[in-house]
Amino acid sequence: MSDSANSPKNATHNKALDEAEVLLAARRYKEAHALCMSVLQQDPTERRIFYLLGILAADHDNHTKACELFDRAQAPDTPSARAFAQKARSLIALNRRDTAIDSAEKAASLSPADALTLDTLGVVFSRAGLHERAVGFYEAATRKAPETSNYFYNLGAALQFVGNMKEANVAYRRCLELNPEDARALSAAAQITRQTETSNDIAALEKMFRQCRNDPDEALKLGHALAKVYEDLKRPADAMAWLGRAKSAKAAQIGYDRKADAQLFAAAKETGAIRQQGHEDNSPVFIVGLPRTGTTLVDRILSSHPEVASAGELTDFSLALKRATGTTSRYVLDPETLDAAARADLAQVGREYVAAARKIVPEAPHVIDKMPLNFLCAALIHQALPNAKIICLRRHPADSVLSNYRQMFATGFSYYNYSFDLADAAHYYVAFDRLVRHWRDQLPATHFTEVHYENVVADIEAEARRLISFCNLDWDPACIAFHENAAPVATASSAQVRQPLYSSSVGRWQRYREYMRPALQLLDEAGLMNAS
Repeated sequence: MSDSANSPKNATHNKALDEAEVLLAARRYKEAHALCMSVLQQDPTERRIFYLLGILAADHDNHTKACELFDRAQAPDTPSARAFAQKARSLIALNRRDTAIDSAEKAASLSPADALTLDTLGVVFSRAGLHERAVGFYEAATRKAPETSNYFYNLGAALQFVGNMKEANVAYRRCLELNPEDARALSAAAQITRQTETSNDIAALEKMFRQCRNDPDEALKLGHALAKVYEDLKRPADAMAWLGRAKSAKAAQIGYDRKADAQLFAAAKETGAIRQQGHEDNSPVFIVGLPRTGTTLVDRILSSHPEVASAGELTDFSLALKRATGTTSRYVLDPETLDAAARADLAQVGREYVAAARKIVPEAPHVIDKMPLNFLCAALIHQALPNAKIICLRRHPADSVLSNYRQMFATGFSYYNYSFDLADAAHYYVAFDRLVRHWRDQLPATHFTEVHYENVVADIEAEARRLISFCNLDWDPACIAFHENAAPVATASSAQVRQPLYSSSVGRWQRYREYMRPALQLLDEAGLMNAS
């Protein structure tokens, strides 16, 4: 329904726009657009029309236009909370995090009461990494609209990120009660609960999988969840079979190109020749490496220190670099941008990066950025921020390949498309290993170090002390009680890092050896299976 100050001038317009709003919610865009334009011709000053057209533009990923329309929906004397909230959602989609948060806070200050706006604010704060802030808005949305399943799913995800697995599972299950066909909720619930022979979600997952064969994204979620269930049941053959079924359709749709990643790695290596005077700030600590190799674990160890706080996985360094190079290529991090880095002002990149990170962590002396892909930018980070520390995670090659294959990454994030095939993941690991060895030889040991996941598991205190010393900090015993750290975790490790350290993931690949033969052969041919 409309904000009271923006209500139509007559009942006919009001009825038409109410209908348009319902049509938008049902994604009947042509009909909604026609109604809005009809009213606009009769009354071009009606602000509610611009709000609805903004929703339509945002739903079609035209977020720049959507922001303009949401601004036109605002009345100077009676600001609209929902227009601020929807603008914030478009701003976050445009990677304008700071202005998105500002717009969301303006909406929140107006005490919105409708469920959609409350949920939208939760989405914005979640995507901005402010998961604790998001929970309250999601809870309010579910109270306002207890029949809307999606609000419970969003609440479950936020609760999972802040470590409340029990309540997250309750929220996911409530979502399923309202919408038994929600593959996201069923998959998420299976992922965060221990499955047993007597209590598991196999039947429901398999039924839903059969029903969504023409939807590669739904099949991906459900198949990954089934693989996790069978891993819990210690049935590796079934787990790998389901991973294969889960990934096949999406892999065919994506069409991963090894050559494209080879070009990216080659361009990254060339950045090591750049020599510039950077920004001298010593607060950033970058944790890099392949995902699922211990980056979150090391983040939790370091951020348990009283002088260190984690900002999560930031894209700000790559975004600052993209702006500085001015490249117009499609991706933020690509060969064109890396090739142009030598012409950019890297000190300014460093300043912009620190300013962005400080808006997330304003007070702690040191800020962790655990974006794994920053391993491609290690040389550029050192040039832009010569006093920053870079910690690169390493893990056994076969375990690294398996863990990446087992993980379901966001399909809209193309940098992890290698993970749909074991052989592709092995090729990627070989390129990663070569680049990290190059950085090891080129970057000063005082600012770039490697840490092996297996060493952390074997002797957490020794490795924690080494890393704390590397960061020029005094030892604090809280660092080895990382599982007591209450800060949110918005990664696939959100459940694991709430537990004391365990060793069951070390050498996991041995249980899957017979299903990994092509990948293992590639690693062996590269001389990595017996290398440190």
